[in-house]
Amino acid sequence: MNFRHRRTEDPEINLIPFIDVLLVILIFLMLTTTYSRYTELKVNLPVADAEKARDHPKEIVVAVSADGRYMVNRQAVAGRGVDELAQAMAIAAEGQGERMVIITADAAAAHQSVINVMDAARRAGLSQLTFATQSSRANGAEAR
Repeated sequence: MNFRHRRTEDPEINLIPFIDVLLVILIFLMLTTTYSRYTELKVNLPVADAEKARDHPKEIVVAVSADGRYMVNRQAVAGRGVDELAQAMAIAAEGQGERMVIITADAAAAHQSVINVMDAARRAGLSQLTFATQSSRANGAEAR
């Protein structure tokens, strides 16, 4: 019988493969992560005051229909392009100083149509924009 005590080595945890796997997982997570950049559209909403009368001559109301047609102060715009719309807005703002542009867009209107109105206002030199919405409580009453 052999009663000699064999000397065994202490078990070791090999960290090299563990670090390799973690590095691969880290690279995978870095490559597949989407970085979202949240932007905010700063819109100055008008304050309603019941005592003051609205000054309609300083407003240009631009309506956008669901199919992309435009109306400036209840006058139909001949074309659907930004240039025609900018020209109609410039004519409506002629000689009145700084005017407020109120965009009333149909809920089914394309986003591009609303962006075209904003671009046309910029081209016409009109910097004050606001959007008109309908109040859900008043069933069609317009609130801005």
